[in-house]
Amino acid sequence: MAKTAAKKRRVLLKLSGEAFMGHQGYGIDPEINESIAGQIKDIYGKDLDMAIVIGGGNIFRGLAAATKGMDRSTADYMGMLATMLNGLALQDALERKGVHTRVLTAIAMHELAEPYIRRRAMRHLEKGRVVIFVCGTGNPYFTTDTAAALRGIEIGADMILKATKVDGVYSKDPVQYKDAKKFDTLSFMEVLEKKLKVMDATAISLCMDNNMPIVVFNIRKKGNLKNAVLGKKVGTLITMDGR
Repeated sequence: MAKTAAKKRRVLLKLSGEAFMGHQGYGIDPEINESIAGQIKDIYGKDLDMAIVIGGGNIFRGLAAATKGMDRSTADYMGMLATMLNGLALQDALERKGVHTRVLTAIAMHELAEPYIRRRAMRHLEKGRVVIFVCGTGNPYFTTDTAAALRGIEIGADMILKATKVDGVYSKDPVQYKDAKKFDTLSFMEVLEKKLKVMDATAISLCMDNNMPIVVFNIRKKGNLKNAVLGKKVGTLITMDGR
């Protein structure tokens, strides 16, 4: 009797725009972009499907502009366009490392990327390509965190990996408060009740409703992405029961 092929793991990596700017405070730091691409290359292979949702806060943050008087919808659309710049930069870095990559956009830009179509995204993943989702959900008032939850559920991901610049979820900002407590595990309800700034409430609720685990970890520490994918203890794990 022929052996049944092992099911490939599928993960959705959420990269904030801030992850790309390094210490320069704005834009895309080429060294950071190369470092992220290198970490992805290390785990890229036939045993893993990877999709990525990218933010744009290193270039333009819609909510911040809206608080200063800009129309919220216009500001959010501008933020979505910023995610395209990050997506193209990461695609370029990955393909120079031999990682086949496709960028799919929720806002049509035919000269730059393919339109987001779920079945097309699934086909790319089945062919072993890394898929980068840009422009969020294509709608204002929704964050790229919500886009990550939505896309992760749509493609049948096993988990969402939320890459940040800190090593997990804390009770309060660990940069400002020395007594901030780090959580190793949390339930979705605890995140909502404690109003922890992991992802916005819509994204957390989507993950809770669809039993989608989230791992929050520091992308700047090399090896963390690989360890998170392998299921090793890294960062903070958020699940239905907090275990």
